[in-house]
Order: sequence, then structure tokens, then C-alpha cells
Amino acid sequence: MPTRRQLANALRVLSMDAIEKAQSGHPGAPLGMADMAEALWRHGLKHNPANPGWVDRDRFVLSNGHASMLLYALLHLTGYDLPLSALEDFRQLGSKTPGHPEYGVTPGVDCTTGPLGQGIATAVGMALAERMLAQEFNREGHNIIDHRTYCFVGDGCLMEGVSQEACSLAGTWKLGRLIVFYDANGISIDGSVDAWFSEDTALRFRALGWQVIGPIDGHKTEELDAAIASARETVDKPSLIICRTHIGFGSAKVDSASSHGAPLGSETVAKARVALGWEEAPFVVPEEIRAAWDARALGYAAEEEWMRRFADYEAAYPKLAKEFLRRTKGQLPNNSEAIFAELCTSQAKETNPLATRKASKRALDFLVPHFPEMVGGSADLTGSVGTMASSQKPLDPTTYEGRYLYYGVREFGMSCIMNGLALHGGFLPYAGTFLSFFDQAKNAVRIGAMMGVHAVWVFTHDSIGVGEDGPTHQPIEQIASLRMIPGLDVWRPCDSFETAVAWQAALTRMGPTALVLSRQSVPQSTRTAETMDMVRRGGYILRETGGTPELILLATGSEVGLASAAFDELAAQGIAVRLVSLPSSQVFERESQEWRESVLPHSVRARLAIEAGSTDFWYRYVGLDGAVLGMTGFGLSGKATAVAEHFGFTVKHVVDLAREVLSRAPRSPK
Repeated sequence: MPTRRQLANALRVLSMDAIEKAQSGHPGAPLGMADMAEALWRHGLKHNPANPGWVDRDRFVLSNGHASMLLYALLHLTGYDLPLSALEDFRQLGSKTPGHPEYGVTPGVDCTTGPLGQGIATAVGMALAERMLAQEFNREGHNIIDHRTYCFVGDGCLMEGVSQEACSLAGTWKLGRLIVFYDANGISIDGSVDAWFSEDTALRFRALGWQVIGPIDGHKTEELDAAIASARETVDKPSLIICRTHIGFGSAKVDSASSHGAPLGSETVAKARVALGWEEAPFVVPEEIRAAWDARALGYAAEEEWMRRFADYEAAYPKLAKEFLRRTKGQLPNNSEAIFAELCTSQAKETNPLATRKASKRALDFLVPHFPEMVGGSADLTGSVGTMASSQKPLDPTTYEGRYLYYGVREFGMSCIMNGLALHGGFLPYAGTFLSFFDQAKNAVRIGAMMGVHAVWVFTHDSIGVGEDGPTHQPIEQIASLRMIPGLDVWRPCDSFETAVAWQAALTRMGPTALVLSRQSVPQSTRTAETMDMVRRGGYILRETGGTPELILLATGSEVGLASAAFDELAAQGIAVRLVSLPSSQVFERESQEWRESVLPHSVRARLAIEAGSTDFWYRYVGLDGAVLGMTGFGLSGKATAVAEHFGFTVKHVVDLAREVLSRAPRSPK
């Protein structure tokens, strides 16, 4: 039987070989963390390589994602669908072993990581989801949700502010099933961290309400085993296991920054093989070591045992079991279409001016009781952003009842935790903050879009309409920045009905959505059955004078009301005008060419777009002959009406601009 050090060395050698072949990668961390990985993956982790999506598996997050080859070696050796050829293709185009772990690319990767700190923050969301799902569905004698979340982090992860945001909440929420291994090797890219990371990490985490174990020797299996056992026994506190390790363990570049982010070199690798007692050729692992690592039989048995328990649960609680399966499969209720139809019909009846953030609150009041998977939250702005439905109660960390999360002033941590809730399954997270604070959350929204998580970001106070709070709180470039994120649908509704449709789209789309909502009240647009149906297409003709239009006005959100008033004035002057509302350009662009041409015919070159944000985005729709009324600088503090007038968001200015556009663009034949 191989020794545990030999088993860990298999991870080290496969990592070195793959990185050396690719001539790219980070060998130091895999060499240093191999003993930690062996202790967890062979003596603690509950998983089934044949079914990476098993709902009651333990989750594992490699927060220091640059150590990806360690994870790929683990997945390969334990029996996931990751053959040796995939390791040999490390970091190559189209391979299953990209430079950093990517959810949906590599079987067994629970979370995309790489930007440091985000992994541990996402793991907090996963651990919270486990506790809330257990509270909701477990019954006495029937624990169908009973797993843990494990996470590896490095010094860099704990330097990042987002880890502090999320770990603070993990302590407050008493997430005892979250166990984090801290690879405290004291080295980052610039060298020894003593000069820039000298804090007492253990004291910091104790202050956050964590159990801290260690420091222990991260290369001694008996200390690792004892630490894991102690962490698993603690139920009311997350655990941080501080592991003193040597980056580049076994190589001549041990304890050196030179082992962090570049291949070791063939000569150094050859010497390391000798030092580790490894006599095999590159990518060759002895059969007895492979057999000791193979987790397929244990994983199959663990899931089979769970399936028997679930069958008993299903017999005792058939309705709960059916709901559990629906939720964990990410399916909407069978009557969801009727629910959405009722919501949209109700919102279409609104006639009084209303801020879209308030229309969103009304939509949530209606939707949340029908969709128990919805978990709301806010970054300390609940009353302002309207994300707490009237039926929701705050989370109680002693019972895990309640489906509303007070995240505090932690936009980045909030968004990472939302990603974790969505990745775990069983929940559809949504949360809100001001649009101007999107920048603090952007990287998590970006990674969420990369993973395709089903989550909804609610961004309110979306323009210079914020008024007196001034340019620090008046978003200018943020809407454009959101629209540039691949895979993210952005909706900026103009009234209560479009807001209802936006929520329907967000809930039915199995991917991430951002809702951009106004602080100020906006007028309601008159709805016909035709326009009600067309909103779902992301861009549509809201109003037109009839005949072939000479001019097209395009607008979103709060500027649609302004455009509509200008439409009336232009029509009164005998100009054939079409008003197009474009609440979601992403949805509109997925429509057929025929539909897009019917809304924005190429023959009509006189176009004016109106949006109280940066202008560049809109030139794709107005072209060189058109114009954009938007913002080319930051806003000002003052009454919202005064600020709008100062920057030209008035009916008169829109009409004047429209006539200017008409004067220089070829007119369409009548």
C-alpha cells in the first residue's frame, strides 16, 4: 500500500508535468498544498466522481485558482471524467483543463475561480444554501441535505477585501459546515508577504466569530487529520485551519516566489522527482497509487445510500420531495406562466406615475409567495431599493428560517454570495444596491455571467435623476459597463408593465440578469395587447404616427417618458415619428433579423437615442447620421428637475435635436 506522502506526491508530479509541458502555470501552490489535498479528498470529502452534480455532495472551492493543476490532478485520480490526455493538454485551447478552474468546463469544478478572494466568498454562499435548504426540507429522521463546503485559500485570498466581507457574514450566520484550509506559505508574486501582510490572521478570524485551528504543519498528515476532525465537530462556527506549508515543496525553488507563477524548468523538475522519490516517466502514475486514489466505488456507495434515504423521505413526505426535486433541478412551478400573466396584467393597469424601483417592489410582493426559491437581499439599502417583499422575513442564523439577507455595506461580498447560492442549487438569489455602486460588485457579476448562474441584480437610482446626492451617486458609465458583460441580460424598464416583464424574463431565463431601475417617478405608457406582447422581445415600437417614419426616437427607462412627450410635439409639427422602447438590447439582439428590421428599418436613418448615461453604446443603433442625447461627463448636485434641464433632458431640447437630425439625414420616401 502506498504511503500517504506517495499519494500526495502523485498530485505534485502530475502538476509539475502538466505545467512543464504547457510551459505555463503555477507549480508552487500545488506542490505546497498536495498533503492538504490528500488529507481532505481521501479522508473527508463526500463526493461521487460518476455524478459531479449529486445534490448532497460536499462542495469544494479552490479559491486560489492559480493552483488549478492540483484540482485537475485530484479530479483525474479520483475518477472524474478527466482523462490523462486532458492533463497533458493543460492550458491549451479547447481543453478541459483551462488555466484557472472554470465551472461548466471541467467535470467536478464547483466554481470558477482565479480572481483571488472570490472563491472563499462564493463558498460562503454555498454553505449558507446548504443550511437554508436543510432547514426547509429536512425532517426528523430524514436528513436529505447533510453536507459541507470546503475551501482552499492562500495569502492573496485573505488580502483581498472581499474575503473579509464574506467571512464576516459567515461568522454572523454561524456557518459551522464551512471549513477553510489556509495555505499559509508566506509567499506571493512579489516575494515574502511579511512586508505587506503582517496582521494576526488567526486573531482576525476569531474576531469574526470563526473557530481557528492551528497553525499546524500542513505537510503532516496526523495534524491535518486531527484538524479536519475538530472542524467537522464544530456546528455553530465556520472553521479556519491554518496550515504552515512550503511553496514549491520538494523542489529546489522551495519557499521562493520563483516557484509561484512560472514552470520550474526541466532540470528543476528532474531534481524534484528524485527528491520526492518518484521514478516514473512524465504523466505515469503507478497502478497501486491510482487504485488508492480511485473514489468511484466509495462515491457510488455514498450516493446509493442517499438515494435509499431519499426514497424513504419521498414515501413519508411526497409533496416536500416533489418540491425539493423541482427546486434543486432549477425548474419553475408548473403554474408559473399563469403567475406571470397575472402579474403583468395587474401592472399594466397602473396609471399613476411611479418609480420603477417601486414597481419592482410591487412585483416582488406578488412573486415571492409563489416562488419560495427566491432569496432576497440588499447591501444596506433595503428601503431604498425595494428588494424585501412584504412576505419575507430576515434570516435567523439560529434556525436558518427567513429568506431575506441583510448583507450590510458589502456589494462585492453580496454578489459573490449570490453566486454561491445559485451554484449550490435550490435557490434563486436576487439583491439590490444603487447602480453607482455596481463598480464594487462588477467582478462578481462578471464571474457570475461567465458561470451562467441564475441570479438577479437589482440596480436602482439609475441616472442623474438621483438629484441632490450629486455625481458620486449619479451613475453615468455603469449601464454601458453592464451591457458589455457577455451573458448578462440587462433590463431598463420604462414603466410598471415593462418592470413586470423584466422580472418575468429574469425568473424564466436560466442565467444572470440585471434590472436597472429609477429613483424618480416615471409616467405609465398606454398599453395595447400588441405592445404588451412585444415588450418580451427586448425592443419594440411603443408609438408611431403611422405611415413610413421620417424619424425614430429610441429610449429606455425614465427617458421613454421624455421621448414620448417629444413625440407628441414632433407629431403636432407634422413629422412622421416612431418611438422605440429598448428595455433590453441583449434580448432584442437575440431576436430575428426580420424583427429587428421591422423595429429599426435601415431605410430610416434619422435616429435620435435618449438615455441619461454614457453615449457610446447608442451609436450602434443611430449610426453616423443619428445623434445621442446622453451624458459625456459626470453629473451635478441639485434638484433632479434642475439637473435634467441643465444637461438638456427637456422636451424642447429633444425636439430641437430631432429636427437637427432630420435636417442632415436623407428623408425616407413617404
